[in-house]
Amino acid sequence: MRFDILTLFPQALEPYLAASILGRAREAKYIESHLWDIRAFAADKHKTCDDTPYGGGAGMVMKVEPIDRALSAISGETRNKKLETKKKTVVLSAKGRQFTQAMAQQYASLDQLILICGRYEGIDERVIDNLADEEISVGPYVLAGGELPALIILEAVARQIPGVLGNPESLTEESFTASSAAPRGAHASERSGEYPQYTKPEDYKGWKVPPVLLSGDHAKIAAWRQQGRNALPGAAPKL
Repeated sequence: MRFDILTLFPQALEPYLAASILGRAREAKYIESHLWDIRAFAADKHKTCDDTPYGGGAGMVMKVEPIDRALSAISGETRNKKLETKKKTVVLSAKGRQFTQAMAQQYASLDQLILICGRYEGIDERVIDNLADEEISVGPYVLAGGELPALIILEAVARQIPGVLGNPESLTEESFTASSAAPRGAHASERSGEYPQYTKPEDYKGWKVPPVLLSGDHAKIAAWRQQGRNALPGAAPKL
């Protein structure tokens, strides 16, 4: 799968994309990640990518023209490679629809995902209305820009692609998968879907691993883990 990220700060993203799971997935060609410097597509000699908002107000707004040119360059590159693409173009902003694990799974069926990173007071709305398919937020808070959300979405989607994770069974026990049921009466945001995990040593400073995990009784361990998966945050399994 191909990921294209449009940003004013490509140098901030490359180290993470080259590390750990994403770096290995890129080397193995399970994913492609391409960074596009929006400033390279500005028309004037000062490489201006923002301007004051019409109607007044604080801050600056990212201009439509450099983003449009960058998207045209991406389209031209994929046409030249004769790629068959199911693609989406997503603007990252605080006012967008909340990103979820279900959306990550849907995006993983695409051939190409284009992520546009906002900055300053936001992006000219004409980008959202005319050039993008969706506007997405990674949470109910405000960040300086869309670069961290872009990495979050890219990693969440990449994990769903066969071969990216060394152990495919990891996906079946992931937090927030469809099989991770919330406890009765709990909102989906109130549960993690993960059970508590422990490793050696068995006893550290008197903090002990639950005896059930040492019992060798796989049925009891499974039941304990299911309780932990359905518990509210901070609540320990009872077995």
